[in-house]
Amino acid sequence: MGNPRAFLTIPRKEAGHRPVSERVHDFSEMEQTLNTKDRQQQASRCMDCGVPFCHWACPLGNKQPEWNDALYKGDWELAYKLLSKTNDFPEFTGRVCPALCEKSCVLNLTISEPVTCRENECAIIERAFLESYITPQTYDRNGKKVLVIGSGPAGLSAANQLNKKGFDVTVYEKNEAAGGLLRFGIPNFKLAKNVIDRRIVLMEQEGINFVYNQNVDVNNLPAGYDAYVIATGTPQARDLKIEGRELKGVHLALEILSQQTRILMGQSFDKKDLVNAKGKKVLVIGGGDTGSDCIGTAHRQGCKSVTQIEIMPKPPEGSNPATPWPYWPQILKTSYAHEEGCTRRWLLNTNKFIGKDGVLTGAEVEEVVWEPNPEGGRPIMKLTGKKEVIECDMALLAMGFLKPQHPQFADNVFVCGDAASGASLVVRAIASGRKIAEEISNKIK
Repeated sequence: MGNPRAFLTIPRKEAGHRPVSERVHDFSEMEQTLNTKDRQQQASRCMDCGVPFCHWACPLGNKQPEWNDALYKGDWELAYKLLSKTNDFPEFTGRVCPALCEKSCVLNLTISEPVTCRENECAIIERAFLESYITPQTYDRNGKKVLVIGSGPAGLSAANQLNKKGFDVTVYEKNEAAGGLLRFGIPNFKLAKNVIDRRIVLMEQEGINFVYNQNVDVNNLPAGYDAYVIATGTPQARDLKIEGRELKGVHLALEILSQQTRILMGQSFDKKDLVNAKGKKVLVIGGGDTGSDCIGTAHRQGCKSVTQIEIMPKPPEGSNPATPWPYWPQILKTSYAHEEGCTRRWLLNTNKFIGKDGVLTGAEVEEVVWEPNPEGGRPIMKLTGKKEVIECDMALLAMGFLKPQHPQFADNVFVCGDAASGASLVVRAIASGRKIAEEISNKIK
């Protein structure tokens, strides 16, 4: 399996990103690729370890050692076949997954240089499309019809698997194009939308029917289907109900992210409706990936400056004894967006927004401390009284999403992805869609 000694002689090598000075001026994908020789060498580092924790850590159960071995040996088609057995959309996870497999890699746990599984995965699927290993397939039909509501990663994977199992599948999407947050939440410079379009075309060729601009009331589902999949995600963002929230210049993160995507799709907006950071001092409230995407988008729109604040403490660098293996390592993460320029601050609560003539001019923040909870569980936040005003004329709220509440559904209605679990990862959504498809196949005869 791989080269059992390669990790001793071949260091981890990432493709990296385009230079900051270049990438901040456009919305093209920023991640680069390695040449074939280097990519196969990276795959060779996936050694024949006794217990491959990558299997366990991946929500999809991807068999990384198997397809890395095929890639190392130059058998790209076999690598694709092995990869596609467990993952419907490696072109998505290969670009935006946080790579739980790499955090669990034996080489990460021993020498802090895991195998480049995510990049290898992306390289495999792109070669598969390039070399036409992927062609539309036909499947025998079982006479049953399923309606999938929502075309994010969970809905798409459920639709894809159900189609393969012989169901006639229709996908209803409330927006004008498929993808959910893959399209309208993740910026183009991380996931080019032609990558999504390419997959949707393939799914249509294989018999899946997509219907757009369809708002469905889940309490009154359309008749005529044997089963229904609710894959509507987490549409409600966590808001900040404080003084000044109504000021012009305060926006939810998805307002700027989705609008920028639509602009790149060719749509136009009136000046009064435009959410654009050009020339502005931007404040991003929230320290997660969505916050980083707001920073990157603001830079590409030509902002004057960006400050990002987080209510939680600053994580330690390198390693964190509070989150040892097998926990997800809570350590300081410097994202692509932070590299592009950003003032980062922690332990700050936003008290109120300040404005003049209805327009945002700043935000009052207050330092907080977190103290142990005597009853256990989540620590208790306390305000310190140390206040200041951060000057800004745009504030972007990137504080996550609220888990949706659902009615009691009939036995033939299934909920998957973020709609079931609350906001999570793309890879978990794909896994959830696959699981629901299997449940439907077993139940709807």
